[in-house]
Amino acid sequence: MSSTASVDNNIWMKAVMYAGVIAVIGLVSYGALAVGAGGYFHHEYEENKEMYEEAKANGEDYSEFKEDKEAAHLQYLNFKVGGTAILYMCIVYAAFLGVGGFINSTQPNEEHHDDHDDHHEHHGSFSPIIFALGVMLFLMGFPEFVDTVTPLINGEGGGASGALLSTIGLVVIVAAVGNWWREDLPFNGEGEQIATSWPFEGQDVRKVGLWVFIMSEIMVFASFFSSYLRMRTEWCTDWAIRAEMGECADVALGTVVTASDLLRYDLGKLMPGAINTFALIISSYTIVLALKTAKSKYTEDNPFKAPKLLPFLKDKKSAVRFYLLATFLLGSMFIVLKLIEWSHLIHEGFTIQSPQGSIFYIATGAHGLHVFVGLLVMLYMIFKADTIEFDEDNGQGIEYFGLYWHFVDLAWVAIFPAFYLY
Repeated sequence: MSSTASVDNNIWMKAVMYAGVIAVIGLVSYGALAVGAGGYFHHEYEENKEMYEEAKANGEDYSEFKEDKEAAHLQYLNFKVGGTAILYMCIVYAAFLGVGGFINSTQPNEEHHDDHDDHHEHHGSFSPIIFALGVMLFLMGFPEFVDTVTPLINGEGGGASGALLSTIGLVVIVAAVGNWWREDLPFNGEGEQIATSWPFEGQDVRKVGLWVFIMSEIMVFASFFSSYLRMRTEWCTDWAIRAEMGECADVALGTVVTASDLLRYDLGKLMPGAINTFALIISSYTIVLALKTAKSKYTEDNPFKAPKLLPFLKDKKSAVRFYLLATFLLGSMFIVLKLIEWSHLIHEGFTIQSPQGSIFYIATGAHGLHVFVGLLVMLYMIFKADTIEFDEDNGQGIEYFGLYWHFVDLAWVAIFPAFYLY
């Protein structure tokens, strides 16, 4: 992209500093949650397990020890998986910011000016093609990736060699997004290409492209829903058996177990998915607040006024940055809770090897991947809001990303009742 703005090396170096802060947050979180709290509950689990086995061997009542053992194990999974997920996510965040910032900061300042002071319109970018290649590599290695990650999120450890291809794909994705970051950071709103052909006359080309992309994504998720509903209507699940529906009335419980059979009857296990639903809905609201604030033109007659609930927001820059950061944290919480929920299901024996498990993990995993890629983009937007800043001229970047984020939100609003409550 071209624009009249320039980006000096000291701005790029801020990304490296932010990467260091994120890495420290990840290490501290892992130490406090996975090692500290997780270690405590693992010790408690081992003690209850020993008492359970002893009581069982002696023919005594062991039901209380069994319940305590299971409760301690679930708490161990919560903290172990939560802390590990935060660590891995922070590593990716730090790599994205640190590598991108460092590479761009090594260019002489005059090169940045040569690249961006030419007043030409936007040129084509190879970043989407590189990004698509990374996604292809990740999906090609996805089965091995699942086999590698499953023992990790189940608290059993294991090697990472099976995730090599998917890891390469993730690296390519990060490289593509980082290159797009270098192209977009100086953009100040000048030279936006406008579509001239029907039916998109007068629309920004990037906005049209995003709508076409969203339509293709709708077809992808529609295939997940149609596959699940087609199989679900043919299964005698625990829900249908309990309701004595038709031929399912005489079928034994546990014949076909879906995720909803394991989640919706236990509030503690259903809670992560329920919290995630509200988190994404709220995040859609905060991204709208970021866009509204960025597009508002404040003057002496119309000064910026902080919301009563957020008096610490002093100006437009701090407000946009805060709303984007809030959206980012809500999305990150979604990923952490999703992995915790998966660990509970895997502990129950609900794995990707079964037909009902495969469609559940593929659908929710694909959605989680969309959320995580969105978080990488959002991390860049927070950096831009803190450095170059968003305003009424270049705020359309938030608008375009908001369209994608709203789609991710709406997809989950459909996934939750279909896969968790039905």
